[in-house]
Amino acid sequence: MALRIETFDNLRGGNTLYKALTHPHAAAPGRALVAALAARPPTAIVDPLGAAEGFAEIFGVAAVEIADIYVQDIARLGRKVLGRCAMPVDRLTESGARSVLVAAFDAERLIEQLQPYLPAGAEILSLDAMRIPAERLTNRRTYLDPLNFATNFALFRDTGALHTRLVTANYWAGYGSTEAACWLTLFDGDGAVIAEWNEPARPGISELTIDSRLVRKKFKLGDFAGQLFIHVIGAAGHDVVKYALDTYSAGDTALSCTHDANAWPSERYAGLPAPAAGERVILWLQNSHAAPIPVGAIGLNQMGDARVITLDEPIGPFATRAVDVAELLPGIAWPRQIELHAGKHMVRPRYEIIEARRRRIAHVNVERSDLKPNPELPELGILLGKGYLLPAPILPRTEWQSLVLPTPMAVSQAELPIAAIVYNSEGNQVTRHAFGRLPRDHATALPLDDIAGALGDGYGHVELVYDFAQGGEGDGWLHALFRYRHRQSGHTAETSFGAHVFNTLLVYRDEPQSYGGRPPGLSTRLFLRLGPDEYDTVCHLIYPASLPWRAESVTEFILYDAVGAEIARTGIAIPCSGSRLLRYHALFDQATRQRAGRGAYAIIRDMTCRLFGYHGLLGRDGAFSLDHMFGF
Repeated sequence: MALRIETFDNLRGGNTLYKALTHPHAAAPGRALVAALAARPPTAIVDPLGAAEGFAEIFGVAAVEIADIYVQDIARLGRKVLGRCAMPVDRLTESGARSVLVAAFDAERLIEQLQPYLPAGAEILSLDAMRIPAERLTNRRTYLDPLNFATNFALFRDTGALHTRLVTANYWAGYGSTEAACWLTLFDGDGAVIAEWNEPARPGISELTIDSRLVRKKFKLGDFAGQLFIHVIGAAGHDVVKYALDTYSAGDTALSCTHDANAWPSERYAGLPAPAAGERVILWLQNSHAAPIPVGAIGLNQMGDARVITLDEPIGPFATRAVDVAELLPGIAWPRQIELHAGKHMVRPRYEIIEARRRRIAHVNVERSDLKPNPELPELGILLGKGYLLPAPILPRTEWQSLVLPTPMAVSQAELPIAAIVYNSEGNQVTRHAFGRLPRDHATALPLDDIAGALGDGYGHVELVYDFAQGGEGDGWLHALFRYRHRQSGHTAETSFGAHVFNTLLVYRDEPQSYGGRPPGLSTRLFLRLGPDEYDTVCHLIYPASLPWRAESVTEFILYDAVGAEIARTGIAIPCSGSRLLRYHALFDQATRQRAGRGAYAIIRDMTCRLFGYHGLLGRDGAFSLDHMFGF
């Protein structure tokens, strides 16, 4: 029961038409457009660019009496569109329609061209009837410019005791934007809009923070648990809205961070952990569309088990439901994993683990259905060394436990032939652990402490790599969940990510990835949000390399105040295949931090290599958070 609309293609990128059709502020005019067509039957639909089915999928056209479907492209003639064979547009006049829908934006020119073929007396409508206001557009000349739809959702809530803080940077200024702002819409759990406002960004690459406590106070709200829709006006160079999302409480009961929600809904997600003893796993399901999610459209299954248990209640437009996974899948336990059949109804969901009086939040990942095993991978090591690798911290073993759970993240993955390589902070390999050929339904969580004894009391990092020594197959979409527990307090954090090729001059497909321009990506620009005064900020920078690269990085840690003025910088050298565990309060003295003030942030810059970073906050009583950083 997945929505039949293209959201994202791994070759072409995101589908801007999808963003335009599903924009929350296009919902009411979209429904009004359907009502107008239903009021003047029959309706002829002109579908020049293939938008009709996407529009019908989101808004439904059951009440519209459709005469016929008409197209311009001869190659589309006779193909089925909304269950009807497409006809040549020059036969439109024969339709006898009383209303005509031109299923396109910026349709004025086409409507003018259609004048000789329009049925007499027909009302002419187009998707332009559901455009968002012109003042909310970055490029007013081309509606489907991706920069007009730099949007995303975030799980956003405030209970009085539990708060949310979203932090991002005006990185669009680095691409030439001179005036950016966030158009924000807050939905409650039932999908009702409870707040709408503009948050202007300061000039330059400055920080922008949205705190649930301030939103609650500004709009005089009670408790809420819903989603925040973010639309960036004035974007440049980058139509992806990235952010860090902190959940925190006054005490140590909650302190966790996760990152942007990946604005393109997927049919499936995976990497959802089953509850361990004493835990509840709550999956936050948030409808990203104006159409309700019907009963049976959302389901869960144990990884590797074909039986899917579906949700027996609908989820309204833009509404939020918190689902206890044990109620749908009783008896499943950590380290088992769960797949989510989401039907393209929602952007990447979050999950919350409640253990005794503590809670933490993380996210699932997109499970791809377009991938097949890549027969080139076993031979790739000749040219690319370790090839695809997934780096993650091993925190100081005296204070933290570190654990990894490999996660299948493609529908076709029947096995994971992988190994874990442990490096100390200076880039020396200390051990290698072969997992073998893990089956799709494996339940293997590896305590990294058990294999990293050579680190002593220090820290380092682990890299997951493909290991074809015993055969097997892979596709390059290697993912894992990393879990960290503070030994004294029991406070836990977790994060998940996928593998890439790092720091080689050779290019394979789109690797090593680059945020700007073509691969290879051989430089670093990472955003580090800094916590409020009551927290220290931790940053674990890893210098992974698929092949030996420069012996040391030339890394700068640059501190800015809230308006983007540089306050201080310090240089850091990281050995190739090594890492550095940094604390904000140790990098800069109190006087410097006071000059930076509240709302300060840092940029980690390196022109010599590509670093991978993790960030988090350190609170009182052992509370901490950890997630991977975002770059731009």
